[in-house]
Amino acid sequence: MKARPIDNPPNPWASTAVEYLDEIPPSRLEVWEDHSRSVLSHNDSPDVGFDWSANPYRGCLHACAYCYARPTHQYLDLGAGTDFETRIVVKPRAPELLREAFERPSWKGETVVFSGVTDCYQPLEASLRLTRQCLEVCAEYRNPVGIITKGVLIERDLDVLQRLAREARLWVSISLPFHQPDLARAMEPYAASPQRRLRTIERLSQAGIDVAVSVAPIIPGLNDEDIARVLAAAREAGVSRAHYTLLRLPGPVKEVFEERLRAKLPLRAARVLHRIRETRGGELNDSRFRHRMRGEGLYAQSIHQLFHTTARRLGIRGSAITEAAPDTFLRPERKPPASPQLSLF
Repeated sequence: MKARPIDNPPNPWASTAVEYLDEIPPSRLEVWEDHSRSVLSHNDSPDVGFDWSANPYRGCLHACAYCYARPTHQYLDLGAGTDFETRIVVKPRAPELLREAFERPSWKGETVVFSGVTDCYQPLEASLRLTRQCLEVCAEYRNPVGIITKGVLIERDLDVLQRLAREARLWVSISLPFHQPDLARAMEPYAASPQRRLRTIERLSQAGIDVAVSVAPIIPGLNDEDIARVLAAAREAGVSRAHYTLLRLPGPVKEVFEERLRAKLPLRAARVLHRIRETRGGELNDSRFRHRMRGEGLYAQSIHQLFHTTARRLGIRGSAITEAAPDTFLRPERKPPASPQLSLF
């Protein structure tokens, strides 16, 4: 990857999209350009229900203490802590690269998920509009799309989302792990409040968008007490599907999470860390496939039972993102350029 800093990055809050940002994060931000030659990533994990993802951004200004994507910043010779939150790498050619991928004969119209790593609707999207432009490319080619986000900026793009839902297939999963605003602010300092995200769910649902709630991550001893409230509020807002994952703390995420937990919630920190270890065989993380998303042990089982019992009672079904994409993909017809010879007649 070849990256260079932008001397004066665009102000993501001086725009008409500011109404969607809930609270303006601090402006200690560096934006770097990534001139990679591809925007699509192929996933081969058995724990993830999709094969292809597009990530216009690396790093995330939401600054969630638990974010499992933090170690990816180390591949860029940056840190997994504050660097991940304040030194954001963008792919300015993402829409162009996506169009090039769709034009390749090997592309068959599989679902593309935004984003498999960092949030595609983080605040910087307000001015750069890379996610929107990529979605417009998907709509142009009628390519099925999935979106995973906690960014309420998604409301800005209802027009293109409705087109995708109408002409291809679209599912949206709104991440909502907390119901209590104080806990959310401690762990997700610059993401929209839970109540604001519920309003986004309602607006998407009213617009005819297939929207699910992702209660992820569930942090044992902290927000498992919020599960029933989150599901009930999301059901009232219009979701019919839900899923969850247990907290993952790969690599340096353990240190970032523990430091911020002790700083923001000192009276709860010891209990939370103890509960996490109960679900991870005595450790803070378990990287094994088929275990890392759900955990093990009695406490993990109780979380699983509480989630599914509550979901069934509320009439919420599982989030079936593994369904095969419909065969809607269609390359648009290109008219051949007019011959310059015609101008002679």
